[in-house]
Amino acid sequence: MLLDLLHLLTTPAPRAQRRLGYLRDSIWLLSRARRCRAAWAPHLEASRATMRAAIAATAVRDTAVVLGSGNLDDVPLDCLAKAFRRVVLVDAVHLRPALRRMRIYANVEPLTADLSGAMALLTGRAADLDPRLPPICAAPETGLVISANLLSQLPIRPVARLEASRRPIGRWTREDGDAFGRRIVEGHLAALAGLSARICLVTDLDETEEDRQGRVHAQHDLLYGVRLRTPERTWTWELAPFGETARQRRLIHCVAGFSHWRP
Repeated sequence: MLLDLLHLLTTPAPRAQRRLGYLRDSIWLLSRARRCRAAWAPHLEASRATMRAAIAATAVRDTAVVLGSGNLDDVPLDCLAKAFRRVVLVDAVHLRPALRRMRIYANVEPLTADLSGAMALLTGRAADLDPRLPPICAAPETGLVISANLLSQLPIRPVARLEASRRPIGRWTREDGDAFGRRIVEGHLAALAGLSARICLVTDLDETEEDRQGRVHAQHDLLYGVRLRTPERTWTWELAPFGETARQRRLIHCVAGFSHWRP
């Protein structure tokens, strides 16, 4: 708890990210990753393996971009830094442990950006969603763009904000939560589809809540009805083992990995 408070007080983050809860979410994820290290290990390795396959197959080795770099647990940073002249790590918030890891490599740099397209809308600076990627993604020198366990995460905070609001946000009302989430997911995929670089996509698809007898108590579509083509590989991620959120329940995500994604 004290470490989380220290991160909250000392992490450099734009005001909008703090106000909308992105900083708190990043700190929460860092804490859960520590507590669930053993349960998360197979998922993290499968994610890194998918990304390593994409790195090995990329012809243009000038610049690589990682979208949703987070705390870098699922990103093979050493492999990226050795393979590319420049590596750009993009997220809404960069916590100090991730920044320290980046400083090991002279060719790795952070970039703070909103990848949901919702932040300007939620703060009153835009009239509607504007999903877009940083310009570096479309630069001719960029050979690889990785969307790293990001797609299902993008709608979480914006949808929660919309559904909690008593007033419309732009043209969206609190009853539009599912459509709002779907638009964010579709926007990210459309932005990726418009790139000429190789696209590596790792994303969780759905969440299952089950008890110790294996009985399913709830299931949630994390992509709001958006369907992807058949992935190269799938695996399960024990996001919350028994005792993490409830003593007799655990949360399991199904994850898809594409080392070369196209719509």
